[in-house]
Amino acid sequence: MKNLNETDDPIAAPPPVLPEVELDEPTLEPELEARTNDGAPMRFACFVTGTDTEIGKTLVSSAILHKLTASGVRACGMKPVAAGAELRDGELHNDDADMLIAAGNVHLPASITTPYMLREPAAPHIAAALENVTIESAPIIAAFAEIQAASDAVVVEGVGGFRVPFNDNFDSADLAAQLNLPVILVVGMRLGCISHALLTVEAIVARGLVLAGWVANTADPDMSFEQENIEALAQRIPAPLLGRVPRLQTPTAAAAAEFIDLAGLPGWPSTRGKS
Repeated sequence: MKNLNETDDPIAAPPPVLPEVELDEPTLEPELEARTNDGAPMRFACFVTGTDTEIGKTLVSSAILHKLTASGVRACGMKPVAAGAELRDGELHNDDADMLIAAGNVHLPASITTPYMLREPAAPHIAAALENVTIESAPIIAAFAEIQAASDAVVVEGVGGFRVPFNDNFDSADLAAQLNLPVILVVGMRLGCISHALLTVEAIVARGLVLAGWVANTADPDMSFEQENIEALAQRIPAPLLGRVPRLQTPTAAAAAEFIDLAGLPGWPSTRGKS
């Protein structure tokens, strides 16, 4: 884990001047969960991507899971491909994958939540080649189906930026398109983030995916004009700003969850009836 605060029509962007988000964690009883017309629990799923590596994707993904579980929802995180695993007690572990496991409340075998656990901390296609492994979509899609069947909510975290190669003909953008989930973009606030974010947005929209929203995450605490950069992005990204996560002294899921609000997203647990 990196200690970094890492209808099909797009949604209109919010006004440019945006206050910091400070929310209380929901503490709903199960009977207050969002439900469909037939009484079944409403399902939530999203694909979390980022403008780069080490910009807070895992922190934001785990924060989303934290908010879901606090609402009484059966939630599970998925890191389909994780590069940089270590052998601990006879099992391979990856810090990002472990953080997602800790934030969720549905616990499945690591072979399902992370079908491709690779040792080398490198680009996935390189790490896979070193182990004579070919990363393919079929095992990931099958594992996602198993997670979805066992959960009411699934948060899938991508790897690196949006277009990271998995093999010669398959990358993380292809996976996002195949899963066809609403995308949440984590923008690492540091020099150069505006271009990185807007290019990523273009790539997401070009694949027919719904950009559900974006989160500004302080990757560089010494960044100049951070607020001005956020305002510029808010004017240009055709989706709502879901939160602004500052540099946290202790970057935990619970701490980051205080700064994001996903209440308007489809399938998000309802807060009606909360006192």
